[in-house]
Amino acid sequence: MFLLTISNTEVASIPGITVAGGNPELIKYTPVADAEFLFYSKPISIDAIPVTPEGHPTPAIITKASKILAGFPIIVVRSGTIVEPRLPFINITDKQGRNIVERTALPHIEEILERSEILGGQLSDVSDEVYIAESVPGGTTTAQAVLTSLGYESIVSSASSNNPILLKMEIVNKAIKRYGRSIPLDWYEALREFGDPMMAFAIGFSHGYSGRIYLAGGTQMLAVAALMKETGRKPESILTTKYVVNDRTATFEKTARDIGVNFYSAMLDFSESRYSGLRDYERGMVKEGVGAGASVYIAEERGIGIRSIVEKVEEIYENITSKK
Repeated sequence: MFLLTISNTEVASIPGITVAGGNPELIKYTPVADAEFLFYSKPISIDAIPVTPEGHPTPAIITKASKILAGFPIIVVRSGTIVEPRLPFINITDKQGRNIVERTALPHIEEILERSEILGGQLSDVSDEVYIAESVPGGTTTAQAVLTSLGYESIVSSASSNNPILLKMEIVNKAIKRYGRSIPLDWYEALREFGDPMMAFAIGFSHGYSGRIYLAGGTQMLAVAALMKETGRKPESILTTKYVVNDRTATFEKTARDIGVNFYSAMLDFSESRYSGLRDYERGMVKEGVGAGASVYIAEERGIGIRSIVEKVEEIYENITSKK
């Protein structure tokens, strides 16, 4: 069972924090557009495929390719998006995460945890394993804040090849100063003060779900794994891409070891792509999101090779660029 959790956080509105969405006005649509693109030929809520300012396509293109080839179902979970997705979804909350520099991120955390736990309990009878994926613009910054507040010396990745880590740490330090208490914090305080609705959903869900949990993402899922560890749960693995693991501006492998969580790295290769937007993935652009790495993992488990996935990504990308 593959759950795509879509969320927004006000942190994404801080200039320079995220490249997800192309420009600030589009960022609020990015999570719902990612979700809609998986089921339709293009997003419904906005007439644009989510891209970076340089035109690099959403990692949803990888998930879509894997989904087509492997035939696995995806359930969309709305946990705090500004815009309601125009497709069937499970609604946890419509309240986005707040700006951690200015105020508590998740004052409504109890509502999210309770509803997510109920869902986890019910889905335990449906499937014995679940993949939790995400689309959260600005989510690596909230992940940095949570990891730092839990006491980890870690550096998160970015969808950009130029990781704005100094800006992220400035935001984190201001947020911790605003909170006014020394770190490390316990998991509840860290999540409530500095997290985002996706993380809260994942933690609440893990409280109710009895099966195996795979975290489908990059450094954002390190924060979820760290929170789960504090609550006594352990994910089976973090499923990500080589672009996250090989990111020299971040500390994915070190932090995974510190937390004690296993990981899988999808060995995608777009170096010979006809399209610069895809070739630039090899230069560290975009990296991960929308469960890209996990979707490749599922496809490989079903006997589908990397080459076939890359070819399908090329085909989808050709179709969407030819329609512009």
